[in-house]
Amino acid sequence: MASSTSLTLLFFPFLLITLSHAATFDVVNQCSYTVWAAWAAPGNVGSGQQLDQGQTWTVTVNPGTAAARIWPRTGCSFDANGNGQCQSGDCGKLACTSYGSPPNTLAEFALNQNSPGYYTNLDFIDISLIQGFNIE
Repeated sequence: MASSTSLTLLFFPFLLITLSHAATFDVVNQCSYTVWAAWAAPGNVGSGQQLDQGQTWTVTVNPGTAAARIWPRTGCSFDANGNGQCQSGDCGKLACTSYGSPPNTLAEFALNQNSPGYYTNLDFIDISLIQGFNIE
């Protein structure tokens, strides 16, 4: 019985540490029109969501996620299987698992990154217009 309790006590703090490093992004559509928000990272990870004006989409991202992007898509049409296209920011699906095509306004992020000798456990977030912009 004692060893069972010990395993539980050792496992529980591990869960707390793991969960405490995840990040949550709230994506809010402040445009006067519908956008289809998306996020993707290397390794076929990501998703997408239609957002009408004022709606919020909460995205939870695992620690260690690198080279990830969140972006709006406009003028989208999808079939019942989530396949389709957008006028801007298109990835071919409602739930993106790859980056969208330009033009698109990007929020880029990398979480809990390490570079020996330079930085340890840092998060990086930026807004980029390098691929143009697609919202006003």
